[in-house]
Formats: sequence, C-alpha cells, structure tokens
Amino acid sequence: MRARYFYGWNVVGATFVMALFSFGLGFYGIAAYVATLQHLHGWSASAVSAPVTVYYVAGALLTAASAPVYERLGARVVVAAGAAAMAAGVATLGLVDRPWQLYPVFLVMSVGWGAMSGAAINIILAPWFQRRRGLAVSLAFNGATLGGVLVTPALIQLVAALGFARALAIAALVSLVTLLLMALAVMRRGPETLGAGPDGDAPRAGPPRPAVGDDRRWRRDALSTWRFWSVSAPFALGLAAQVGVLTHLVALVTPALGASGAARVVSTTTTAALIGRLATGFVVDRVNRRLVTSATLVVQLAGLALLAREPSAVGVYAGCALFGLGVGNLTTLPGLILAVEWPRERFSSLVGLVVGINQLTFAFGPSLVGVVRDWAGAYGAALGVCAALQAISAVLILLGPGPAAKTREG
Repeated sequence: MRARYFYGWNVVGATFVMALFSFGLGFYGIAAYVATLQHLHGWSASAVSAPVTVYYVAGALLTAASAPVYERLGARVVVAAGAAAMAAGVATLGLVDRPWQLYPVFLVMSVGWGAMSGAAINIILAPWFQRRRGLAVSLAFNGATLGGVLVTPALIQLVAALGFARALAIAALVSLVTLLLMALAVMRRGPETLGAGPDGDAPRAGPPRPAVGDDRRWRRDALSTWRFWSVSAPFALGLAAQVGVLTHLVALVTPALGASGAARVVSTTTTAALIGRLATGFVVDRVNRRLVTSATLVVQLAGLALLAREPSAVGVYAGCALFGLGVGNLTTLPGLILAVEWPRERFSSLVGLVVGINQLTFAFGPSLVGVVRDWAGAYGAALGVCAALQAISAVLILLGPGPAAKTREG
C-alpha cells in the first residue's frame, strides 16, 4: 500500500535549502565578492578573477568525484562537511588583505561547492524518486535560482550596512547552522531505510550496489561512448555561453538602463528562470527530454538575438526574460536525461562526471565573453559567439541515441 505522504518530499525540501545557500553564497555571490574586493583594496579585475577560475576548476574536479563519497558516507555527512567548508571560506574571505590569499580561501570554498552543487542535488534525490524525478529535481533546483534572488541581494545589503568582514561572518554562520540542522534532521540514505521504494511505492528488489572498482570502470566506459558525450558536450557548451552572459549581464545592460534598471533586469532574468524551471518540471516526465533541452536553447537564442540588437528598454527586458527561461533548465536537464538513458545503478557516478565536466567548461565562459568584448569593443560580437555555442548545443543534443539505447548499451 502506498503511504499517504512520502518522506522523499522532505528530502526535496532539504535539497532546496541546500541549493539556496550553496548557489546564493557559492555561485551568484561570487559577483558580489569580486566587486567588493576590487572596491575595498583597489585590486585589478584579473587579480580577483583568476582565483575564481581556480575555484570553479577545483569545484568541478571535486564534483566529478563526489558520487563515491556520497555512496560511502551518505548525504547527511557530506552535506554537513560541505556546509562547514563553504562557511569557513566565506567567513575567511572577509579577512583577506593580499590577492594571493584569495587562492587558498577559494580552494576551501570549492570543497563546499563540490559537495553541494548541481550534482549533489541529483545524487541525493536519485534513490527517492524514479517516476517523478523530473518534478522533484526541478523543485529542488529552484532553491538555486532563489539563491540569486534572495541570498545574494541580502548579502549585498548586509555588506553595505555592516561592512564586508562582519557581513560575510554573519552569512557564513547563518548558512552553517541552517544546513547542519537540515542535514541532521532530514537527510537519510534512501527510502529503503523507511521500508519504502522510490516515489513511495512498495519496496522492490533492485540491482546490487556496484563496487568502487566497477564504478570507476563504468565511468571509463561511459567516456568512450557517444551516448555519454551527446549529453555532456551540449550542456558544457551551452552552460559556458550562459554563465558568460550572466557574468557580464549588468555591464551589458547598464548603458541602456542605468544601475537601477540593471538591478531590475537581473531580477527579471532570475524570475524567468524560476518560472521556466517550474513549468518544465511539471511536463518533463512525460515528454522527450532531449527535445525539451533543444527547445530551451532555441528560446535562449531568441533572447540573445534581442540583446544583441540596438539596446532599448523593451528589447533588453524581453531578451533577458527569454534568456532567463532557460537558465534553470540547463542545470536541471543533464541529470534528467541521464536518468532515462542509463541504468539506475550508474546514475550517481555519471551525473557527477557530467556536472564536473560542465563546471570545468563554464569556468572559462566569463573570460571568453570578456576577451571577445575587449577585442570587438562591444558586447554584440561576444553575444554572437555565445549564440553560436548554444546553436551547436541545440543540434548536438538531438543527435544522441536517446532512451531506446538504454537497453542495448546499458
């Protein structure tokens, strides 16, 4: 008999909170740290940006290796350790007074990012949901979007009111206490600990858990298949373009709208991301997920086309709204495609690998947009490069073998 209420939705809520803080402090908050450090110390953009690239690269490598750690220690321990690392890095960031000190601080933060970013959401929820995984993952990832809407603006206001060091110390303490309580109170290894199966169904026998050696072999085998790269490559290219545009979005729209208008544009973009992810979450379990991905990229292309035209208020807001509709989906959809195209026992290791490759690639997106913009003297050419990357991604994702290959190759 199916339980009236499935505990897995509590886990969705917990991962929502995890994403709220990990993305609010560890992704969207990066722009606030960079701007404040430049203002306080007069450091150059390159001196502050280089450690950020190291942060994303280190986080990508840790993300790719996160699945065995989650399998061995469980979500409760890994999330608690990641929360401690993220909080320690954020708090220490307010105390640095030399550019070189940013490197060890961001490396500590990267441990938290690797433990609590997109791969972690997929890995934590994978044992709890199968039929309704698309909805569950989409709901949890909305915490990431709200991290940009709520946590980062609150952090900026806190810095203005209390100063950089005190604001970061308070933010670190709040995130640490919240995430520790959430991990200890809610996180469990899987529904079998409650005598249930995925989605609250009756428990059923599944394949034995793979040994560590088998896990490594699976990943090596996956890297040699087009089925794997037909998921990884399109999202890596699409996210490089997306993160590059988001990093430079304020600078792009400020000449046309001013500083207050730029703030409203950021809100428009993140609100559209929330709407796009929710809408996709309600239908993605019933449609072809590769087609959804391609459509998402095409919508973002339309947004970039509007942004690349002569700037006007209407065009900028419309372009950012269209672009924003896909922002959340590009982080959610890789895991959802893997879930239907690979055996369930391979999912955790492969999603960590895909997300790690994606993060390693998008770490260079902001630099790509900046270099092309400086070379051309305007953002139009840079947006054209991003549009080309997304067009390639929209085609590549449709060239994969799709769910039918799961039985033959899995």
